Amino acid sequence: MNSQNPPCDLAGLSVLVTRPAHQSEPLCDLIAAAHGRPIRFPALEIRGPTDKLAARRELEGARRADLLLFVSANAVRYAFPLLPDQLPLDVAIGAVGRATAQALAEAGLDATLVPERMDSEGLLALPALQAVQGKRVYILRGNGGRELLTEVLCERGAEVRAVEVYRRQVPANPPGIANLVSNWDRMAQIVTATSNAILDNLFSLLGEQGAALLRRTPLVVASQRMAEHAIALRCEAVYVAASAGDPDIVATLCAVAEDVV
Repeated sequence: MNSQNPPCDLAGLSVLVTRPAHQSEPLCDLIAAAHGRPIRFPALEIRGPTDKLAARRELEGARRADLLLFVSANAVRYAFPLLPDQLPLDVAIGAVGRATAQALAEAGLDATLVPERMDSEGLLALPALQAVQGKRVYILRGNGGRELLTEVLCERGAEVRAVEVYRRQVPANPPGIANLVSNWDRMAQIVTATSNAILDNLFSLLGEQGAALLRRTPLVVASQRMAEHAIALRCEAVYVAASAGDPDIVATLCAVAEDVV
């Protein structure tokens, strides 16, 4: 999918884009190309580690790693300057999803372990991650992430070091909240959220009135796991995209638009 060949006509529908500001523009461009109206409202901020020197020291051991697993494009962005200059020639590099693999390629690293299912479960299902007894595994991630990779690889006998190379946090006093809530039906006809952290932050930022509006608004999420979380938060109209990738999000927006227009 590209901006010259939009998959549908969103007919001017407003779509709330909640990705971090530095990651939202490609999705906004695709929405605009499909004649939608992207409304930027970052519900997550990404920052580097609080103590870069400590993170760098933790990553010194990556010189002897058998596996490096990156959980997101943000993990690539923030880990790369902290990694040792020389990594083992035979180190296997894993990425949770195409965007992460692309970020690695742009950084000059070739991800050889990229699952079709773009989550921790997909990565853990790969043949290369079955027999890992005694393997030295480094997981590059953010704070507050899922522990599944660490737990399962430890159960399989790997020596696992999970290193937090970035921080996820709620934006402090973002502008425009009152305007968004007051004009919700015009500014947020469909909402997108690509992680549970984003969805949780969105509920927190919007307050009681905004949360009630969010619950009745069509919501596009990036996985079945996210859908279950959204339903637990009492969201009433949840649509699951094939992945968190921008083309898949827009394809799902097209399906939602048929119900909304």
